[in-house]
Amino acid sequence: MSRSLAALLVAASLNTQASAAPAPRAIWTWEEDSYAMLDRPSAVEEALAFFKAHGITTVYLYADSFRERNDIVDDPRRYKATIKRLHGAGLQVYALLGSGYLQTERYILPSFRALAIAMVRRVFDYNAKAEADERFDGINLDIEPHILDEWSAKKLELLGNFLDMSAAIMAEKRRYGQAIDIGPAMPFWWDGIELSWQGKRRRVSEHTQDLYDYVALMDYRDHAHGPDGLISHASDEMAYGMKAGKRVLLGVETTPNEIQKVSFNHLTEADMERELAAAEAHFKNQQAFGGFVVHHYRGYRRWLEKQTKPTR
Repeated sequence: MSRSLAALLVAASLNTQASAAPAPRAIWTWEEDSYAMLDRPSAVEEALAFFKAHGITTVYLYADSFRERNDIVDDPRRYKATIKRLHGAGLQVYALLGSGYLQTERYILPSFRALAIAMVRRVFDYNAKAEADERFDGINLDIEPHILDEWSAKKLELLGNFLDMSAAIMAEKRRYGQAIDIGPAMPFWWDGIELSWQGKRRRVSEHTQDLYDYVALMDYRDHAHGPDGLISHASDEMAYGMKAGKRVLLGVETTPNEIQKVSFNHLTEADMERELAAAEAHFKNQQAFGGFVVHHYRGYRRWLEKQTKPTR
């Protein structure tokens, strides 16, 4: 075998290995679990072992007040130590903002807009004072207007409020001049709603993708293929992401849901991995594909633990 042929074969092998690298995976980590990690190094190590075992590359770490604590302001050393440890293990860390505890779905309303701005500003202020390895790499906003009681009667108005809030948040990012990616958790069905906003009529999903750096698409289905599957529901957002130069992560659910097809909870880990592999194979050559995000750390663990318990 000639040296040139051998070199080509080695290069091809390396390229094949590189292309076979799994897609990135993020995980939503809610209030109690995030604060546990702030409080106890042992909880961080336990989480790290879990993340590494399940291919998690980015942690969405809750970064707002909970049960009369707001450590990002009152005790930022806890965040610094936790983020530094996670970074040291090779993970990225995004500030997770939005909370049922705080009823942040109200933040889209003009009368609550100041609270939304203050919420992201605290992350910007934290990052400005932290060392490079202690800073958040991004922000994920989980603020869902469809939770509001008046959703059915004022859907378009509330979606316009959401876009107004989003524009204000991104303007604040520009004012601070921080290089930090910000994106929302967005329902896949927003691509079926058209809205006129700031003189442009287009799908709500497209308005949202235009505003933010990325979206974590709540693509909650328990199968990849078919007209009601992960691939179909993400295709429009992925196509627009390619056009706009924005990343799209596919969100999947592992916690129980009364609508069976919404979650993998009634299936096994092998089932979920098979369906995610199918979705990844479909989207892997599209630059907008940013991997997956799993909902959520505690629920995911409980689901997996349930599968390992011996049956009687």
